[in-house]
Amino acid sequence: MPQHAIHLERLLPELLSFEQPADRVVSRYFRAEPQLGNRDRALIAESAFAILRRKNEFSQFAVSGEGSQARRLALLGLLSALSEGGLGSANRAESAIADLAHVLKPGEYEWLQRFATVDPAALNPLVRNNLPEWLWDAFGKYPGEDTREELAKALMHPALLDLRANTMKTTREELLVQMNALGGRYQAIPTPYAPDGVRIMGKPALQNTAGFKAGMFEVQDEGSQLLAYLLAPKRGEMVVDFCAGAGGKTLAIGALMRSTGRLYALDTSERRLANLKPRQARSGLSNVHPVWIDSENDSKIKRLAGKIDRVLVDAPCSGMGTLRRNPDLKWRQTPEGVLELNEKQMNILSSASRLLKPGGRLVYATCSLLPQENQQIAEAFLEKHPNFEAVPAAEVLKPLFPKDKLPLGCSLDNPWWQLWPHIHGTDGFFGAVFQKKASVSALTVDKDDEKSVKVKSKKVVKELK
Repeated sequence: MPQHAIHLERLLPELLSFEQPADRVVSRYFRAEPQLGNRDRALIAESAFAILRRKNEFSQFAVSGEGSQARRLALLGLLSALSEGGLGSANRAESAIADLAHVLKPGEYEWLQRFATVDPAALNPLVRNNLPEWLWDAFGKYPGEDTREELAKALMHPALLDLRANTMKTTREELLVQMNALGGRYQAIPTPYAPDGVRIMGKPALQNTAGFKAGMFEVQDEGSQLLAYLLAPKRGEMVVDFCAGAGGKTLAIGALMRSTGRLYALDTSERRLANLKPRQARSGLSNVHPVWIDSENDSKIKRLAGKIDRVLVDAPCSGMGTLRRNPDLKWRQTPEGVLELNEKQMNILSSASRLLKPGGRLVYATCSLLPQENQQIAEAFLEKHPNFEAVPAAEVLKPLFPKDKLPLGCSLDNPWWQLWPHIHGTDGFFGAVFQKKASVSALTVDKDDEKSVKVKSKKVVKELK
């Protein structure tokens, strides 16, 4: 425990400069400290992210106390990780302080006890809710002043660990048995909404397990898993994941297609696509084809125009729906940065829409909670593209939630899909489903005609080379 505080003190200056993503800073630090074991890394990382989640609150209290500011912040981060992050002897502040007792200097024990008794209601709202002013104001407009505090509280807690069972190799039931056999303090339960999801209580080192190495599962938030069902790909189709990144959603889509048809994973980052390759190899999917593009206007996209059945645009966004796991984003992002993203989002969506054949489905998605990245982009797209129409998310997700009056994340007031951390326990996600209007002269293609699909696939492969 003493070394954990020391490592945090060393890590914090770069972390709190917000010049680079926090996960990159932490990963680089761990590479420079190879002697740290998995449990050490888990506690240091969770403590560092706790400091980012509760920066306003911790910084204000750390004005008091003894020792350096970095030391005080490190102790508050450790207290949070041990009491809320599932890494202490019990999920209570008293137990966490007891866990830290043997490393505390004179006066620090009482200082932490004082912190544990602070009444949050007495704090300024920006301090209590640990948000920058621009984001607190934005949440006041949407979801609204009545619920923004509940949302802010949810974003201050670490996200739970969700897995997606790779149905090409196993079932959720088999994965639950496998995960619960890990022993220790870990418990695996089914996710409440995603049919192939498993939620892990605790933070086991999953990359060392036989199941991970065999491709039995992927780490994927439940909300991200559900997004694949908005696209609802069918066997044998031609599908494009337009902003594939490292391929978490790509692999979920490929599994829904049962490794048939062709699934193109497009991205402008060769590094991200390189990270997809080992994941694809573990998954056992043979229908995934990573393709590097230089921009949304790459000539490869033009050659695919009018030939694709379904396109997912998981657009670059502010990430405000992922603050539980990426808390540094709320301090690094700005209103000006969001405006720049809006232009990029519209350009990417417009370019991706050209790929679709008549009757094809386009899904626009973000992990943001801000209307200017979500509803406003969707509405502007429809205005500029009269050959597309919105498809109600409730209609698309009805097969997944047959017993519910209204499927998860859907509304009677609009056709969009929105998940909230404080309501659904997932990351925040937005989805809009569009359909390209069928032209009168469009030929109908039998999707089950395997020979037709093979001929079509070979032609497109040739054009992408």
